[in-house]
Amino acid sequence: MLNIKPLSTPLQNIAQLELGEIPERIPTDLENFKEWIGQQPHLRTCQDDQFLIQFLRGCKYSQERAKEKLDRYYSLMTKYPEIFSVTDVDDAIFRKHHNVGSLLPLPLPLNDSGPRIMLFRFNYSPKTVNIETIFRSINAIPQVLMMDDPHACICGTIYLVDMSQVTAGHLLQLTPPFIKKIVTYYENTLPLRVKAIYCLNITKLTEQLLKLILSFMSEKLRRRVFICGKDFQSLYATMPQKYFPQEYGGQNGQLDKISSEFNKKWDAYREYFQNNAKYGTIESLRPGNPIDFDDMFGLGGSFRKLDVD
Repeated sequence: MLNIKPLSTPLQNIAQLELGEIPERIPTDLENFKEWIGQQPHLRTCQDDQFLIQFLRGCKYSQERAKEKLDRYYSLMTKYPEIFSVTDVDDAIFRKHHNVGSLLPLPLPLNDSGPRIMLFRFNYSPKTVNIETIFRSINAIPQVLMMDDPHACICGTIYLVDMSQVTAGHLLQLTPPFIKKIVTYYENTLPLRVKAIYCLNITKLTEQLLKLILSFMSEKLRRRVFICGKDFQSLYATMPQKYFPQEYGGQNGQLDKISSEFNKKWDAYREYFQNNAKYGTIESLRPGNPIDFDDMFGLGGSFRKLDVD
């Protein structure tokens, strides 16, 4: 019997209409996916049904796209574990960085049955916090959503990116190769569809950062990025004010409480993250040529910055 969280009727309808999910075919779709995984000598993956079905759902049941995304998921974790791979959610530094609350899923999805709304803030100190270490805790949150949140799994995610706290210190840490890794992870690796990104409190200081981030996005994702200053009125037509957190004038949770409550998720998924130590890729066993990560992320050579108008 499949170990998959049941969907509400509205979410099941969305899964069928938008993702092409056919409930009676799920066992066969998963069996075919697992059969391919078993034929890959370089790939060691989680075999949990809930985990694997999300790659199929996130790729609208294209087996080929799901294979590519799953391979990339574990390739990034293996190559850059300091940014993407968490195995010990009880680590004191991990919990400390989580409690900063830089990335938080808000309690109410959009329109109460739509995408999960995520708030990202640059509210950490670049003077005392290593960017890779804090993003490691940040990047683990979507990994929980993949297993736990049907709204994120079926309807996707919406990001509110608050840039009001960006400093020159943040900009120095956000190098082009690092930004490209993060964009690759969220756009091309995680099987959670990014439906929209609302960039809030844009200033002259953050305009260049935003241009750099946009340069690494696909044209499809760029069209889903919306820029806003300090006045959010223009957003309320598509993102009603009630779906913002209380600190932003809305009714969608109090940030400190959301951050604290999410610690229960880390506890619940402790074993799931421990098992990450068993998974990954072995590039020497990969059929064909190994992935050239240095070329992919502009390392070890000249880096060409794209211009975005």
